[in-house]
Amino acid sequence: MLPYGEYATRGRWRRSSLARSLVTLELVVTKRTCLVGAGSSGITVVKALADAGIDFDCFEKSDRVGGNWVFGNKNGMSSAYEGLHINTSRERMQFADYPMPRSYPDFPHHSQIARYFEDYVDHFRLRHRITFETAVEHAALDGSGPHAPWKVRLSTGETRRYETLLVANGHHWDPLWPDPPYPGTFDGVQMHAHHYRTKDVLQKKRVLVVGMGNSAMDIAVEASEVASATFLSARRGVHVVPKYMFGRPLDQLVTSPRLHWRVRRRLAEALHRLTVGDMERYGLPKPDHRLLEAHPTISGRILDRLAHGAVRPKAGVAALRGKTVAFADGSSEEIDLIVWCTGYKVTFPFFDESFLAAKDNDLPLFLRVFHPDHPQLAFVGLLQPLGAIMPLAEAQGRLLADFLQGEYVLPSKEEMQQAIAAERRAMFARYVPSKRHTMQVDFDDYLADLQAERERGRKRARMRTRARDVRA
Repeated sequence: MLPYGEYATRGRWRRSSLARSLVTLELVVTKRTCLVGAGSSGITVVKALADAGIDFDCFEKSDRVGGNWVFGNKNGMSSAYEGLHINTSRERMQFADYPMPRSYPDFPHHSQIARYFEDYVDHFRLRHRITFETAVEHAALDGSGPHAPWKVRLSTGETRRYETLLVANGHHWDPLWPDPPYPGTFDGVQMHAHHYRTKDVLQKKRVLVVGMGNSAMDIAVEASEVASATFLSARRGVHVVPKYMFGRPLDQLVTSPRLHWRVRRRLAEALHRLTVGDMERYGLPKPDHRLLEAHPTISGRILDRLAHGAVRPKAGVAALRGKTVAFADGSSEEIDLIVWCTGYKVTFPFFDESFLAAKDNDLPLFLRVFHPDHPQLAFVGLLQPLGAIMPLAEAQGRLLADFLQGEYVLPSKEEMQQAIAAERRAMFARYVPSKRHTMQVDFDDYLADLQAERERGRKRARMRTRARDVRA
């Protein structure tokens, strides 16, 4: 292993027996850090590493930054649809060092968000630090021990070696279909929300939207504008919360980490009762949990469409029978098109599953960043906040820059495992059991916890430096 910042290259020339020209060049490069992905999380890590003067490569499969927010992204991984707007407010989504334009609405359109990410990269002159249209196809440790390098194979055919691997490949791109599938067969059209692009495909059809998350509500609203009939199927009730309360974006109310989350929940429940009321009044099933015990469903329009009968609520799907869908309450409907809004799988296609996989979307991590068994492997944006991911990824990037500079030192493996266990106990005790609730964090609490641990790690770094000086 070379010291940080040094390079090692090995080239081997092969000449064809039919010509004296160069045929292939095999090149292996050892650098300090490889970053996978330049989506909304990856680009802020690029900035943190560049600001710190850290030697790194960033590989992006697409020809643009922004990942999931690029409508029709060339890499096929975006889940953005034509009418998509953010459901967290502008001020809670923007990066701390680059605010969104004040001309943007409180809840911008996806095209404005994608433009913001492009402007962010250009403002800080980061574009040349990203290698576009190049995917990481495989990554594996090249040897054993805590300091074994990473062997990374690219879509160009090139192989490189790195000391540290940072993963920012997103977790809203690999569709999760109903598992097990529902009994029977369906003779109409089926699609996952990931492949939904425009409401034109819903024109004059009898549409069934399955799910109660944010995408389900958006697509049901869009269907109600053009379909001949729109049905919304739910196995479990949720608390639908509006984007505004008392004239302010909801996510800017009752957020202080100085208040225990149970106190915040009581305040949020009181506000919800005053402004929305019981879900049963809209024909939706009664939730089997309290507010903030599941990831909230945010929609400023679905309750209006339900109240006007433009969207008709249905029980969970029981069976598929040709063009008929049977529901758990014994009713059935003729359906032309089903949109399955059933979430996403957390996957890492460049890792062998025998090495690392998030079974049932569950991957325990210290601070939702560091893998305790592999200190030179870290993740960015692999969390589900009550709020936007982007500011949290920004804070994670700064922590990683400290780590790579030696200014932040991790606690022992045992301490990390204890912290992970405590975090998971609290999360699973709070949230409804679901693949959706395996990496939940509270936005403001997480930022505070991350900063506190960053300071502790800096103290450990100073103590380690003093100990080395004494030994010297």
